[in-house]
Amino acid sequence: MREKNKYYRLWEHIEFNDKWKDCDTSQVDDIAPSWFHRRKVLQENSQEYQEFIARLKREHAIETGVVEKMYDLEKGITETFIKKGFVESYVSNGDTNIPVPKLLNHLNDHIEAIDFIFDIVKDNRELTVGFIKELHALVTRNQDYVEGRDQFGNKTQIPLLKGEFKERENNPSREDGTVIQYCPPEHVHSEMDNLVNLYNQASENKIHPIIISAWFHHSFTIIHPFQDGNGRVARLLSSLILIKNGYFPFTVLREEAKEIYIEALEQADKGEPQPLVNYFSEVQNRLIEKALNIREVSSTSFEEVSKIFSGKLERWQQWKEKKREEELNEARMKIFEFCKKYLYEACENLSSKLNGNASITIEECAPNDQSKQHYYYSQIIKYAKKHNYFFNRNFPKGWLIFRIEMPEDKSYQLGISIHHYGYDDSTIAIGAFLEYLHGDHQNRIDSTLPLDIKPHVISINQDIDAKEKNIKAFLENVLTLTLAQIASEF
Repeated sequence: MREKNKYYRLWEHIEFNDKWKDCDTSQVDDIAPSWFHRRKVLQENSQEYQEFIARLKREHAIETGVVEKMYDLEKGITETFIKKGFVESYVSNGDTNIPVPKLLNHLNDHIEAIDFIFDIVKDNRELTVGFIKELHALVTRNQDYVEGRDQFGNKTQIPLLKGEFKERENNPSREDGTVIQYCPPEHVHSEMDNLVNLYNQASENKIHPIIISAWFHHSFTIIHPFQDGNGRVARLLSSLILIKNGYFPFTVLREEAKEIYIEALEQADKGEPQPLVNYFSEVQNRLIEKALNIREVSSTSFEEVSKIFSGKLERWQQWKEKKREEELNEARMKIFEFCKKYLYEACENLSSKLNGNASITIEECAPNDQSKQHYYYSQIIKYAKKHNYFFNRNFPKGWLIFRIEMPEDKSYQLGISIHHYGYDDSTIAIGAFLEYLHGDHQNRIDSTLPLDIKPHVISINQDIDAKEKNIKAFLENVLTLTLAQIASEF
């Protein structure tokens, strides 16, 4: 006898509760002010920035369909499409699992939809239920059917209502047979009106746009207002909210879809929204870090470049006159002192546990100390290249060496570098490298050990004290990985 299905009602009446409002966004807040400052400059002058945005749009168009399992696309052709555009002749046999014309139809629908989002922001058009329906019709333009079940529970093809809310249930089943119940069709119209009203209230109340975007995405998915295409539309609407507030489109990469994105959505289903807000923040951080490494001057015209160069020299003089240099020095020193404080605390803590079997010393060079500025340049350059960013050597840097000395002239040293990141003067990176030293000073063997940890990137345009918590968490992670690496070599 067939076991009766279990049901899990996911949908509840949509609300914007305190758990969402209290979510921590410091991960993106640490770096966002530098991006907002840099963005104005890039929008005015940089062709490279315009090309960057075009690549982001194409990446979103591709990945949103892969995540929804509309098609598969090999990584090689994915990178080509992102870089050059959607051209049929680029596709080779085996690059995709559906006919190429059908693939291109889907991709072009998706790219037009994300273009539409940017146009809506530019025109300052309000978010309405009518607009959401319009967006759905655009993104599903070349999709005529959706898989459903008939009255006997058999799979069947159902005509897709484009730009119209669902008229029948669209509740999926999990592997264990549990049926997930979204909002019933008869309540969709009222819930969507409620969703838009709550969004407008949150915006008026100046709730953080990362939180609003994540909340809107989650709320939309538990309503599931359309027969199909809900995931694609949810990510586009989240992108709209982010772009409207100076951020980037929300793109879920295929390798993150199941373990990070879906897991975070399921945590939000259980009333724990912080993981989803964290993921939205991580996506923005990744894109902001790339954008901060975009050059302002990318023109090949001598006259145009000369004009920009002259303007930058003039601004440089104004920068000095306005005592910007003193502000940067103060911020660099404060970050250096945070790092120094934590490393000395860690040194004392670890030394007490080593029972004299090893000794720990710390060497330092503050950003305002000119005598040792040239130390560790090659390590920092190598680190920046590995993590694909521009190490700005025009500004002072600081460093700390956490050295663990062991018997038989063996020692390990962890280098912590505080240096400028990208092309904006307000962005600082805290990087880390690990080296093994063997022998005396004359016959020493140095080698770099794997410590694959990205830099912690922060803006110094706003309150530096508020960033201490995340700096400490970063350094704690670095030290944990360092000790694990050293322990693994015994």
